[in-house]
Amino acid sequence: MKKIMIVFGTRPEAIKMCPLVNVLKCNNRFDVKVCVTGQHKEMLNQVLKIFNVVPDYNLSIMKDNQTLFDITVNILNKIKEVLNNEKPDIVLVHGDTTTTFVTSLACFYLNIKVGHVEAGLRTYNIKSPFPEEFNRQAVSIISDFNFAPTLTSKKNLLKEGKKKESIYVTGNTAIDALKTTVKKDYSHPIFEWLGNSRMILLTAHRRENIGENLKNIFEAVNNIIATFNDVKVVYPIHLNPVIRKIAHEVFKDNDKIKIIEPLDVLDFHNFMAKSYIILTDSGGIQEEAPSLGKPVLVLRDTTERPEGIKAGTLKLVGTNKNTIYKECKKLLEDISEYNKMSKASNPYGNGTACKKIAKILEDNLK
Repeated sequence: MKKIMIVFGTRPEAIKMCPLVNVLKCNNRFDVKVCVTGQHKEMLNQVLKIFNVVPDYNLSIMKDNQTLFDITVNILNKIKEVLNNEKPDIVLVHGDTTTTFVTSLACFYLNIKVGHVEAGLRTYNIKSPFPEEFNRQAVSIISDFNFAPTLTSKKNLLKEGKKKESIYVTGNTAIDALKTTVKKDYSHPIFEWLGNSRMILLTAHRRENIGENLKNIFEAVNNIIATFNDVKVVYPIHLNPVIRKIAHEVFKDNDKIKIIEPLDVLDFHNFMAKSYIILTDSGGIQEEAPSLGKPVLVLRDTTERPEGIKAGTLKLVGTNKNTIYKECKKLLEDISEYNKMSKASNPYGNGTACKKIAKILEDNLK
């Protein structure tokens, strides 16, 4: 029996790794241990509860106003004992968070194999997104198994000289998660507030957007709802107090905007399914929304998910308020433009990524 440890620490990681935890735990060839770092706390716990995942270890590193220095040092100090205690055959990490980078570094120091889920995403701009682009490139240097979600991701890894036999195209585990969370009979009090209005779902929280960029995004949103009587905006706001301050300054008491607390994964996925358009600077949403037929305007200048751009499900609009307004207006007014995006094929798989990863580990973990 091979011992697999799965380590994650943020809400987005948990959404994509919990389905994998549950698939691996159903395989009697694996002894599965789960370690969470607590890089996020409340938001992480919500996801764990929904997927019925109980961690074996919680490093509980989160503290108020934590910096990248705090996260890095605290994880590195605490995870050594866990890895030495469990001696896993492989540690699975996800994507591009600081948890992922530091855990992989610890495994490298201890000569433990690393499996990188969602490997090979790139912008090749080391500062965009920050620090994620550095994190994922660094993990790829270390990882023994690269589970790439798409052929584009695989090509990136091959171009960087990664061994072909270490790369497996699996699809994205985010799509697996949607299969269990989106409900036909889902309802929410905010849907009553929406009435017959079309909903724009907004998420904006990236470090590089905090400040003037965020103000531009919010001002564009104000202009959109001033133009269209049948449009309302729902904004599950990040816990960051700086983001909250800017949002309340720009939106004030606009009665066509609902600023709400962060939604748990089940609610959020169903809000995506209800939305008409999604405005986001998030990464994961760029993968999830196409499965639901929702056009996504990406509030960034770069994306590590070019497959979505190529397929036509995503459009980069940056943080210029006039560009955001123009592209959103086009989708709200032109049904042919809307259908072009909403009916594009999803490049991120069909919801079988977790089973594929389990089979690869079963066949190749020596």
